[in-house]
Amino acid sequence: MKYNLKILKTILGILILFLYTNGNAQNLPFWNDIQTFKKQDSITLPSQYKTLFIGSSSFTIWKTLDKDLPEYAPLNRAFGGSTLLDVIRYRKDIIDKYNPEKIIIYCGENDIASSDTVTGKIVLNRFKELHSHIREKFPTINIYYISIKPSPSRWSMRERMIDANRQIKKYCKKQKNTYYISIWSQMLRNTKPNPSLFLKDSLHMNKKGYEIWIKEIRKKIKN
Repeated sequence: MKYNLKILKTILGILILFLYTNGNAQNLPFWNDIQTFKKQDSITLPSQYKTLFIGSSSFTIWKTLDKDLPEYAPLNRAFGGSTLLDVIRYRKDIIDKYNPEKIIIYCGENDIASSDTVTGKIVLNRFKELHSHIREKFPTINIYYISIKPSPSRWSMRERMIDANRQIKKYCKKQKNTYYISIWSQMLRNTKPNPSLFLKDSLHMNKKGYEIWIKEIRKKIKN
């Protein structure tokens, strides 16, 4: 009887731990987005991709990515609103499980927008942590970082964004097989964000904005 009671307590403890962990996990930001990726992979695991796109909404809403950059065979695993910390948190689900030839990152803009206390140095350190995780999993893969874009709705944050871009660019130059893709100046008009490149929310890009990205990505990436 005591033996059975001991087993029962053990099982109950495991069950409570499972429920607690599972419940907390579901409360994490972007949990549903990650589950959507998992469901997609369970139905049809991508096999023909070459380039993994990770980051925030500028990739998420890029619905014509496959058609715009077909030579890179893109696999889009970006989720809208994410920061570099979010990408790091879910790295096992959106990076480690795949086997790409290249990884392209657009992330950091939401880090700046999340708090006035997030400096360019903080964004750099977060990128360095993500870069380190990728390097641990893929020692020789080419990694590309697209610079933070000058969104009109976030123009007041430009100094921190420029600083983050500057520091990340400097860091990329010192790393093997790591490249910085600048799109900042290309999206300005008369030293300010070109409104014709953005949607009505003045944050996300329209087709003209993506055409600039396509051009700069192709200039930097060599198959």
